[in-house]
Amino acid sequence: MKTLKLLAVLLSYPTQDLVAALPEIAHRFGEESKLRGATQDALAGLLAELKREDLLDLQERYVAQFDAGRSTSLHLFEHVHGDSRDRGQAMVDLNALYRRSGFVLAVNELPDYLPAVLEYLASRPAEEVHDLLEDCVHILRAVGERLALGASPYAAIFAALLDLHGAAPLAIPKHAAKVPVVPTLDEEWGEAPVEFGPPSGLDAAVAHGAQQSRPQFIRFVPKNP
Repeated sequence: MKTLKLLAVLLSYPTQDLVAALPEIAHRFGEESKLRGATQDALAGLLAELKREDLLDLQERYVAQFDAGRSTSLHLFEHVHGDSRDRGQAMVDLNALYRRSGFVLAVNELPDYLPAVLEYLASRPAEEVHDLLEDCVHILRAVGERLALGASPYAAIFAALLDLHGAAPLAIPKHAAKVPVVPTLDEEWGEAPVEFGPPSGLDAAVAHGAQQSRPQFIRFVPKNP
């Protein structure tokens, strides 16, 4: 489960603390036997970029990739409810699940933010982790393949999540073009129904905490077309 925590950190907004933790993250990834060789290489590429690039450039790129449109949003309910009022209730239900499990979100963080979800799962039993990833694997695959199409190194994180779940790898183009990973006009789309389940040198890069409890699942229903 430690690998889920590492992926949560990597998928969060880049900070100096994250950059400082990169050597430890690289070491721990090397110990993860469930990651395919190609995924390990892709993660190494992401870590190299985070280490090499200017922090402000990394932050600007992060916002452009994940905050400029829905197709690669890291908020899972965007892919299920969009802007419908159902999303509000889903947020309430997910927050209740976190509270029952003793999991505390960072200030101003939404509960469906994927790094928060992964941080939560990092403390959960293996069965709950498997069930939740199974429920949202199609969202992880879709976002990962959109990022891969745009040659984004962040696609490696989604490839790693599929590896950990034992799912088929991302369908990554052999020669991915440098194309935008978000559309010029934000398009609407529907998703299949999803059921969503309920210290180290990395501590400075992580703002969450969790304790184990029995899982209780939340059903995500896609918005009407």
